[in-house]
Amino acid sequence: MYRESYDLVVLDWALPDGTGPEVMQWLRNTLKNKAPALFITAKTDEENIVEALEAGADDYMIKPVRRGELVARVNALLRRTYPELTAPEVFDIAGVEFHPKYSTVVRLGKRVIMTQKEFELTLLFFRNLAKPLSRSHIQEAVWGRETDLPSRTMDTHVSRVRAKLALRPENGFKLTPVYGYGYKLEEIDTDGNPKNLQKLVRLLEEQV
Repeated sequence: MYRESYDLVVLDWALPDGTGPEVMQWLRNTLKNKAPALFITAKTDEENIVEALEAGADDYMIKPVRRGELVARVNALLRRTYPELTAPEVFDIAGVEFHPKYSTVVRLGKRVIMTQKEFELTLLFFRNLAKPLSRSHIQEAVWGRETDLPSRTMDTHVSRVRAKLALRPENGFKLTPVYGYGYKLEEIDTDGNPKNLQKLVRLLEEQV
């Protein structure tokens, strides 16, 4: 879970090297990714369900799991956590206007027409601002898990997105590779610092 990017955790109670609640507590206390978590358990006692929720789970299901209910609960968690997934035809993220129907982005007052893959890649980065994304996660989200994707294909698409949208620090964004991992898009302030870092510093100063 350190190595890969993920959007949702589905966790069983019974594990070969511990318990689900123990893993859940570790996830919430250790990792910065606050992805929603769905617990699956054969335990029906109220105290067990409360234990799972207090450990950090967002929802739970009782075995045997029914496919339709599982899909519905996963979709509900994703909608609550990532409301932009159900955004209207035109929506804005960090001042960039997205038009999914036409694979078009409006940036700095200019309409940028993109290929479908370029648009999906751009949207993935903006939905995960300041969050490092692994190459495998990017590939699965944009090209699909089963695709045999040459390494240069992804790098070329990232380069095109950076050039088309002028994602440079002087323009408020920085799209950079994360060595041995993947890529990260950050929003940059006027001093050239990541905006999320600026918010963290301000929060720490308020606490002091």
